Amino acid sequence: MIPDFSQAAWTKSTRSQQTTDQCVELASVSGCAAVRDSKDPEGPKLVLTGRVWQRLSDDIKRGIFDMG
Repeated sequence: MIPDFSQAAWTKSTRSQQTTDQCVELASVSGCAAVRDSKDPEGPKLVLTGRVWQRLSDDIKRGIFDMG
């Protein structure tokens, strides 16, 4: 079941420039995390359980997905 993110407080990524609307935003509701494109706030969201989000975040920080 997908949580209701209609009242969620979306936060811009710290990697995004604060003066642009072209960034990734994150919200947390009912133990799940969601990621969306700020240019399309009503569009699709990637929804992950808290455990999966933590694992993904840890892997990103370790550079698992670096392309260079």
